[in-house]
Amino acid sequence: MQITLRSDGREIKSHGDYAFPVLVSPERLDAYEMGSFACHWHPEIEFTLILTGEILYQVNDRTYHLKKEDGVFCNANMLHTGRHADSHDCTYLSVTVNPSLLYGYEASLLQTKFIQPVTENPLLPSASFSREVPWEREVLSHLDTIRQLWQEPPRSYELRLLTELYQIWILLFDHLDLDARPSSGDVRELERLRRIVTFIHGHYMEHISLEDISGCVNMCKSECCRLFKRNMNQPLFDYLLHYRIRQSIPLLVQGKDSITDISLQCGFSSPSYYTKLFRKFMGCTPREYTKSVHAKKQS
Repeated sequence: MQITLRSDGREIKSHGDYAFPVLVSPERLDAYEMGSFACHWHPEIEFTLILTGEILYQVNDRTYHLKKEDGVFCNANMLHTGRHADSHDCTYLSVTVNPSLLYGYEASLLQTKFIQPVTENPLLPSASFSREVPWEREVLSHLDTIRQLWQEPPRSYELRLLTELYQIWILLFDHLDLDARPSSGDVRELERLRRIVTFIHGHYMEHISLEDISGCVNMCKSECCRLFKRNMNQPLFDYLLHYRIRQSIPLLVQGKDSITDISLQCGFSSPSYYTKLFRKFMGCTPREYTKSVHAKKQS
């Protein structure tokens, strides 16, 4: 399994529906190839409660090492990804919410006074929660109540879920630093990072040079590499190679194309180089991976 993305990195997934735009879903890292979900963003806010295991959860340039009963808030439109913290699986509850559910209608007092000061502040990309801090412990308690509501939904499920979300938002609003003002440099760096990721997602199947990538953000090549590594905690071309491997996996599973064709479709210079990198990242060759997938389907 992998997250489906548009070329600009936005997740293609329905988080609830127009009538009630909330998605509560249990997830596990081992369900994703490579034990991680791809870097992506969406206009919804997201709360995550760790149920078992550990995860390295990254939002923009900040990485949180979260353990059982920890939680994290990811603000709207922020790049985020998650990966194994160790060799064990991690299960977690994801609660993804369209902010419009909280404020009702455009230009309402709730939107302008309580929602926008958080969702539109690039200096508030995320916040983590631990049981050691009283107000954060309250947030975690509300997230656990949402988990219980989802498991055994009462007739008043939607009302109770919305009540819990409001309680969480009040805690965020009262304790986050809403007076922080972003500098033009902060905003520009985040925008450049997103443009780099968008360029990679849109052109991974082609031959991409560092000059091509740096040119899309009008930066020199060395500064482009430094910006990416500073924010993503990995070299730019490592990210590109990981992404190409991720994109090749659904093609392998479909079984319609040869490994040579798949390697070329995903931007690799040769099938041997693709096989070498696939083994490095996945621990097996593309052919071995395909056989294991088919064997699981038949069992």
